[in-house]
Amino acid sequence: MKKLSCILAAFAVLCMAVSAQAKTYINGIDANYPPFAYVGEDGKPAGFDVESMNWIAKTMNFEVQHQPMDWDGIIPALLNKKISMVCSGMSISPERAAVVQFSEPYFTIQKVILVPAASSLTADQVMSGPTKLGVQRGTNEHELLETRKEEKKLSYELRFYDSAPLAVEDLLNGRIEAIAMDSAPAQDAINKGKAVKIAGTFADDDVFGVAIRKEDKELLDLVNEGYRRLRNDPYWKELQAKYLTK
Repeated sequence: MKKLSCILAAFAVLCMAVSAQAKTYINGIDANYPPFAYVGEDGKPAGFDVESMNWIAKTMNFEVQHQPMDWDGIIPALLNKKISMVCSGMSISPERAAVVQFSEPYFTIQKVILVPAASSLTADQVMSGPTKLGVQRGTNEHELLETRKEEKKLSYELRFYDSAPLAVEDLLNGRIEAIAMDSAPAQDAINKGKAVKIAGTFADDDVFGVAIRKEDKELLDLVNEGYRRLRNDPYWKELQAKYLTK
């Protein structure tokens, strides 16, 4: 009887271990979108969104792996189940919301025009053209600028880049005159000592959310509850101080 009791106890422990095993989700990120997501000098993913999701995963009892990807292919990768979600400074737009579901918004950001520090161009002048205007391909800004250019017959010439930092380098080298981008990476470039400045905004503010496949309600609920807990934890302010302030 004692031997049987030991076997049953061991079996119970094994069952508990299996049930407690955390599920693993893969988060697709932009490899070069500071301060929200990027690959650091040590080769590891980092940034505001990366650390936020790490905290949420730990709190909500799941594992997360961050997979750097080309931004213009990240939604197809999500739909094809190569990744589980996109938590990487993704703007919620009607076009994206038609094919994926989004978590509750967790951050509001401005859309700005970045110019060289010595430039006298205003945001309105950049948008009215003719100017060479850089933008990261596959972004909400990319879609907006192409649509606006066609509908309003504007004369700016769009130049496309794989990341915001690459566009900043071309701006400093004089290959383009301005960049349309989110305010956080623009401020990140300024904070790093780049000779650039924000000339103004060119569209309404955007909100960021985590993109998830429409059928994955379980993950959506985990992420929404995770952000609710994170925003009520002191760590939320620590992350903002670390990544989003000077």
